[in-house]
Amino acid sequence: MYALVVDVEAYPQRFGWCQSAEVLVREENRMRARLDIRLAGFKTWFMTENRMQPGQWMDMQLAEGPFKSLHGRWEFKALSADASKVSLMLEFEPASSLLGPALKLGMQGLADRMVDDFVRAAKALAA
Repeated sequence: MYALVVDVEAYPQRFGWCQSAEVLVREENRMRARLDIRLAGFKTWFMTENRMQPGQWMDMQLAEGPFKSLHGRWEFKALSADASKVSLMLEFEPASSLLGPALKLGMQGLADRMVDDFVRAAKALAA
């Protein structure tokens, strides 16, 4: 599952909500990436600076985008050779009071479905 989450360049092929993805910096324990997303007709983008402990966790911090703040954390825990527990915590605050409600609704919807989308992608690859 960790490998799927850090394979940011593949997001547009795997997930309908991702229009484009670009990794600007990739190192063993650090990545800077930009996502362009679309949810229910609402489009936005953001760039995150990510710290990673391969196979265990990835912390995401806003670098640029339409947010006052954005922080997230993926955690991965192996349960067996072919099963793992995956969790995502995502907190954000829109920068604009005008676009804030739409952005908040869209991002909350994305956060709610991301783990399920990654689980489906993992099952499809395993099949």
